[in-house]
Amino acid sequence: MKTKLSLAVAAALLAGASSANAGIMIPAGDWTLDIGGVVNAYYTSTRVSGSPVTVIGGVNDAGKTTSNITTGLLPNYLSVSGKTRQNDLDVGFTISINPGASTTQSGKQSAQQENRQAFLTFGDKSWGSIKLGKDLGIYASDAILNDMTLLGVGSAAGGLAGNTTTLGRIGTGFMYADWKSQVAYSSPNWNGFSFTAGVTQAWNEQSAVGSATSSQRGGASPAFEGKASYEWAGDFGGKVWVSGISQKVKGLSNATGFTQNATTGVITPGTADTLGGKSDRADAWDLGATVNAYGFGLTGYYGQGNGMGTTIQLRDGFDTTGAARDSQDWYVQGTYTIPTVGTKLGVSYGKSSLDGNGALDTGLGSNTYSNKMWTLGAYHPITKHLNLVAEYSDAKSSIGALKGKSKTIDLGAILFF
Repeated sequence: MKTKLSLAVAAALLAGASSANAGIMIPAGDWTLDIGGVVNAYYTSTRVSGSPVTVIGGVNDAGKTTSNITTGLLPNYLSVSGKTRQNDLDVGFTISINPGASTTQSGKQSAQQENRQAFLTFGDKSWGSIKLGKDLGIYASDAILNDMTLLGVGSAAGGLAGNTTTLGRIGTGFMYADWKSQVAYSSPNWNGFSFTAGVTQAWNEQSAVGSATSSQRGGASPAFEGKASYEWAGDFGGKVWVSGISQKVKGLSNATGFTQNATTGVITPGTADTLGGKSDRADAWDLGATVNAYGFGLTGYYGQGNGMGTTIQLRDGFDTTGAARDSQDWYVQGTYTIPTVGTKLGVSYGKSSLDGNGALDTGLGSNTYSNKMWTLGAYHPITKHLNLVAEYSDAKSSIGALKGKSKTIDLGAILFF
């Protein structure tokens, strides 16, 4: 039982309620309620060195070491789900709250709080199910669900203090699937094959150049997302998947894109939105596979985007002339679970990059903005619900000749219920 407290459990909690990973079951009239969640906290120590380049969204304190106690890639999580059978339909709902575990000011509690899920479902095993509401996005969702740092901390980019969660491998191997309002259809499971297709809330155009402010108008049209997968069990079990996303982006003018400080040399994402007054589409696709046999696990992932940006969807996906930038994401991961004690040992490496468009790209030019990271991890179940975690992550970021590094050690625990 101890060996089952792994990425599969974390993935089920991140993706929504699952009867296969039930928490506290409560019969309530026609309904069955399922209360589950996660509590986790880690001590982290991060050393930053190199040029003061913006590393994956914020680390530029070259020469400094910081220590924090914080939540990991998974937030603290309290999820309430319900299911019932009515009029030949399986009907259900999920609502979650997600508080952080990091405070930074004396006498003042952190305001970091998320509400990641609020959705309903209805359907039947003969024809599938429909989801309406807010849940994990469809594109790139399997990339994060198979990331071993889901049980830990991963990257320290952007700083660790005061955040609801850390980045894990987001931005150093895959794009963030995010939490999206959506209407989605999921097929039945046909001997291991299934698919999901949906219309999701489009992000606003200011995200396309990494604006710190946001428009209330949303996107020019909905985003369209889909994925398909085939999963098999046995001594040599595994899963292969492919997913994609497409969204129309309508831009304004008068913006900055990437900018470089003349004194410090720091290059940072843009602070206003632009596509040169143009409209375009942002598209991305990915594919991946994971296999498990005799305690060994191997995962490989690759994705490409055009106008989709890096780290989070649409961030810096277009330059100030309205031209789309190309992006790439990939990671490989190997794990081994020690049979007698259940300890999972893992190593992973990945990279995310965003290509400049040449001389007309006043922000990146012909440079590539890249982030890459090694992670070593050990995840030990001391009970069937509680894991001890130790990780070491070495991240490097570069834009042209500027390079920065961050090295993070984290020690902590994660409890599932």
